[in-house]
Amino acid sequence: MNDEQKDITLLKRIQAGDRLAYKELINRHKEYAFTVAYRILNSREDAEEIAQDAFLQVFKNVHSFNFEAKFTTWFYRIVFNAALMQKRKNRIFTEDISESPQASLVSNLSDSSEDIRKNERQQAIRRAMQQLQADDVLLITLFYLQEQSLEEIAAITQISADTAKVKIHRARKRLAEEMKKHWKEEVRSLI
Repeated sequence: MNDEQKDITLLKRIQAGDRLAYKELINRHKEYAFTVAYRILNSREDAEEIAQDAFLQVFKNVHSFNFEAKFTTWFYRIVFNAALMQKRKNRIFTEDISESPQASLVSNLSDSSEDIRKNERQQAIRRAMQQLQADDVLLITLFYLQEQSLEEIAAITQISADTAKVKIHRARKRLAEEMKKHWKEEVRSLI
């Protein structure tokens, strides 16, 4: 049984009142829901809250699910919309202490030089992604990090696959531009 069939089976069990199936569905998709929300919000607490709210929406609306569609497409659209609404509400920049440059310097003291370089690259990518629009972050996350197909991305974002392909290409270019800005600033600070 593939993942899509497992999801459908779980949804049918949930509709029949099986709470263990609901728990299993959460366990199957909680990391991905958190990742999508986190990429948009850049806040661990907000992302956790959005993921929980999305699962509550699934539970409340499970009887309206169209079994012709993929559950993941429907679910991640719920997460995406909830995260965007939260981002519009917040508009205040916050930074997770564990992801601040100072915290990474302390944690890097015991790392090897290769680990430090890898950490620096990851932080640079995170900072660059924070400068992008939420749609760009979502597209990059879905395509490169979650390895969704163009068709799945199109269904989640409600655009055509061709449009998704073009938008992913443009988002990647914008990410590269942000990375170049970051590295130029790094080079200037060393001079």
